Amino acid sequence: GAISISALQWLCNRDKSYHKPGKRLYTFFSTLYACLSRGSRAVFQFYPESSDQVELITSMSMKAGFTGGVLIDYPNSSKAKKFFLVLMTGGNQPLPKALGVDETEESAIFENRRERIKQIRGSKNAKKTKDWIKER
Repeated sequence: GAISISALQWLCNRDKSYHKPGKRLYTFFSTLYACLSRGSRAVFQFYPESSDQVELITSMSMKAGFTGGVLIDYPNSSKAKKFFLVLMTGGNQPLPKALGVDETEESAIFENRRERIKQIRGSKNAKKTKDWIKER
């Protein structure tokens, strides 16, 4: 496993116009994925500047092959709120429970792109369903 505090903020830094945080993040996550064994976890504590930054970080990690999601401890507190990116290799594993959250609240879960597309489209191809065939 791997644990890091604030490393992701430095990778998202863009001081010059030629800096590409997305490329930098993808290189980092793909290298980390290659180093971790199957079933390992990597946890990053970070403080995002915006929701776009959270989306960039999660999309680059999922593109590199990780599963997992963002966990927010004490989401209703301004001082104690902490963001954690929990990444896993080798299949879907349950995310740890967030601190300071009711049982009814959920954390944001990000899955592989393929799994999200299957959920959006449904499990079957629309052209291969029984109703579609009967209409023809």
